[in-house]
Amino acid sequence: MISPLLLSLLATAAIAAPQHPVAKCRCRPSDNCWPSTKEWSALNKTINGNLVAVRPVASVCHQAEYNADACKVVTDNWKDSVWRSSQPGAGQWENWEAWPDRNESCYIESAQDTVCGQGRISLYSAIAQSASDIQHAVRFASRNNLRLAIKNTGHDFLGRSTAPQSLQILTHNMKDIKIVDDFVPKGSSKSEGPAITIGAGVQLPELYQAVAKRNRTVIAGSSHTVGAAGGYIQGGGHSPFGHWKGLASDNALEFQVVTADGTLLTANSHQNKDLFWALRGGGGGTFGVVTSVTLRTFEEVPVVVYNFNITTVAGDPRFWDAFAEWHAALPSINDGGGSGYYFGLPNMPVSATFSVSTIISLMMFPEKTSIAEVDTLYQPLAAKLQQIGGVQIANASIPFPTMSSTIFTMLIGGTSDSTGGTSMLASRLYSKDLMLSPDGPGRLANAFKSIKWNPFSEFIGHVVAGGAVAANGATVDSAVNPAWRKAISHLLFSRTWTAGTTPADQAAIIKNMTDVEIPILRSVEGENQMGAYLNEANGYEPGFQAAFWGANYPRLYSIKQKWDPKGLFISRKGVGSEDWDDAGLCRTSPK
Repeated sequence: MISPLLLSLLATAAIAAPQHPVAKCRCRPSDNCWPSTKEWSALNKTINGNLVAVRPVASVCHQAEYNADACKVVTDNWKDSVWRSSQPGAGQWENWEAWPDRNESCYIESAQDTVCGQGRISLYSAIAQSASDIQHAVRFASRNNLRLAIKNTGHDFLGRSTAPQSLQILTHNMKDIKIVDDFVPKGSSKSEGPAITIGAGVQLPELYQAVAKRNRTVIAGSSHTVGAAGGYIQGGGHSPFGHWKGLASDNALEFQVVTADGTLLTANSHQNKDLFWALRGGGGGTFGVVTSVTLRTFEEVPVVVYNFNITTVAGDPRFWDAFAEWHAALPSINDGGGSGYYFGLPNMPVSATFSVSTIISLMMFPEKTSIAEVDTLYQPLAAKLQQIGGVQIANASIPFPTMSSTIFTMLIGGTSDSTGGTSMLASRLYSKDLMLSPDGPGRLANAFKSIKWNPFSEFIGHVVAGGAVAANGATVDSAVNPAWRKAISHLLFSRTWTAGTTPADQAAIIKNMTDVEIPILRSVEGENQMGAYLNEANGYEPGFQAAFWGANYPRLYSIKQKWDPKGLFISRKGVGSEDWDDAGLCRTSPK
């Protein structure tokens, strides 16, 4: 049922929005081509009553839509990532719910008498229960020239899960799981061994729990609200166990996908090979709607988790010397089987009068049981840090009997992640060769030292490459950025703002990241070297084609034109998005 309020808002948009030729732009509420209520009702019927009109989740806390009970539910769950993942009217980060170009937002922090704008939240959502539902929604969007947005969980830093004036396909409820001991891809007679096939809406905890029951494990990430089959795997998918078995996309064996003409087909190494190549690293929401993916599974193994912390007094320049030594040590730690995460806070207040600079690392060593063996890997680093002086070191190690016990104890404990605020990232992949070069770690330290670090500002390092990630470059033919095969660390930091930050001030923050801070990150190895991980990058990444895909981009663009010639599937900073405006509503290049 379409609410009277939404109809009123659509009528207002029809009066206020500028007109564009239909051939150039998506059909919008202001256009005569916009589907009638009867047509929307027909779509609703074809997908078994699962079409809903959508408003931003915080709208029930503001002005005419205010509802005390509903607002309490939203307020209580505002920072709960799992709740947000299930809501058609929410993303994980509220800045991607807003549309600053139109000054439209719906922040829960705003005053109750604030009018909530629709922002980038879709106008309708097809809450898919099956591949058939997705086919109907895709055909409807294509037939009516609608802006289409695909949301799995909304765990996205680039704003790809939301799109203004759009129809959303929500895959969150597609939770089918099938585990087999001998998976034979369609079109082949050869088994690929043990595997799991998951529906598009299966999230990482559900995936890990399913394989753990069979004493198996998979290569995946470490967040409650990553939908494995969505942008995660389609964007490459790094893992804290990447050194052991590679990227998640390296272990994808088959996809079921709805393409732009509404066809459900299979993509693997035996059929639709070009699409299979593109889906493993070419980016989510770009080549079709994935309904399921099949992944390799592996036997459970023991893991040694090693925590190593480095601390100085804040403002002590020796912190950046320690930063350089840490990165110089990464190749030997990584070669010894270690991968995982480290968190740096150059300015962390611990009291009203005292602050420290610190790096906190958590590295995983699969198939290791000897703590002494892992300790040995860190001894050269510890000795160099002691020589610097003024550096405090703390370390601890914990052996775990299985991967699953490691994952649920150290990586995704609890029931959700904290989110609901704003986040804009800057990131870069850095190579093993950089860390091994005589001046490379120092250049990296100088670059990060030149960035402004406010109290509690944090950088995060992901040691999620090397080992199998590097080796797979010779055996796995996929769209993954070739820079991944040379990388050892994926480093990022974020900038935030509040609900009261004006669009102009938001634009200034974004401009500083794109014009100043990202160039600093790129300068360490050069503009044309390495790249950025497209799932954890800046939503306005300059030259995103080269940054996200390197030499693979021309082939990806060609495949995009073959499978989606009309550009139905456009995601921000995705393949082919340069042909459209930032909202994906109007073409900027002739077709």
